Amino acid sequence: MPQAPVQGERDRAMSYLHATRKQFLDVVTPLSAAQWSHKPAGDGWSIAEVAEHLAVTEIGTLATIEKNLREPATPENKAETSGKDDIIMTRVPDRSRKVQAPEAVTPTGRWPSRDALVTEFKTRRDATIAFIEKTPADLRGHMFAHPFLNLLDCYQWVLFLAAHSDRHIQQMQEVMASPDFPKR
Repeated sequence: MPQAPVQGERDRAMSYLHATRKQFLDVVTPLSAAQWSHKPAGDGWSIAEVAEHLAVTEIGTLATIEKNLREPATPENKAETSGKDDIIMTRVPDRSRKVQAPEAVTPTGRWPSRDALVTEFKTRRDATIAFIEKTPADLRGHMFAHPFLNLLDCYQWVLFLAAHSDRHIQQMQEVMASPDFPKR
């Protein structure tokens, strides 16, 4: 029988989404233009590119969740998603393992300015928070594949968005800690 997320699940996801929204804004808001666009040595992304990656991922993932929820549930696949909540919460933010971003979410300069990009991220994250707060959908009964984690249910995808932000906020902080990062 389909079931909406229990309140504890909603609270867990909303708390992590709110926390990573705040952390994102705390990192990007005070940056100068030079700091925002600074490319670290090697092939690392600038903070602007990381922010774009987060916004694009947020947009695409929530749209895919909503599309998936319009399809029939596949509860027969629940065993494949069992235990992955904790894996998402621990492995996704772990920066000790590098992962190549899929081409669809690789930064390409989609927004005309930092303000537009930050506004887009805030708008999309707020939509994700509102979605998890109010959805009556059976998020555990609907699933789709992640490129590295394989099958995740839609609730796990919401957790993924927060954990993914956590990972990339750490990446932004690494860029800021590099010796060649502009002072202003």
